Amino acid sequence: MKKEDCFKAGFIMRPHGLKGEVTVSLDPDSPSDWASLTTVFVDRQNTLVPYFIEHVSVKNDKAFVKFEDVSSPEEAAGLKNLSLYLEKTLRPKLSANDFYDDEIIGFNVDDETQGLLGLVKDIERAGINRFIILDYSEKEVMIPAQPPLVKSINRSKKTVFVNLPEGFLDI
Repeated sequence: MKKEDCFKAGFIMRPHGLKGEVTVSLDPDSPSDWASLTTVFVDRQNTLVPYFIEHVSVKNDKAFVKFEDVSSPEEAAGLKNLSLYLEKTLRPKLSANDFYDDEIIGFNVDDETQGLLGLVKDIERAGINRFIILDYSEKEVMIPAQPPLVKSINRSKKTVFVNLPEGFLDI
């Protein structure tokens, strides 16, 4: 499985219990139906390795996962801090103006009055807020990723259309 065909769904925080379970911190874009998953991919030295799931329980933004062939706290500890990936096809479709964090990286950012500003370099989260990160005039700019600043997203043109207030880029 190629990493570009997957999205990060969380990471393994620590062992849980005595039978090899692990506690997983779920990313905000992670699907809500973890109980139906049978396989996840664990990033081991930049290679995605499939791990088969025996059982899962989810509580808020954490999951408690028991993998096949991981049967002791020591084996589970060997997975600590490793990232979990799922195939992008498992993500539900979003409305036209909503997006997954990794989906718009590399998209153009086009302002209604100033034109092309640059490329989406990253998405950062601060609590419930998301920010589009791009380089503009040799400085890093953070644009809140919500209306009224983000007007629309055109996936086929790979463009995020924004309407920034006058002076926003001068700050």
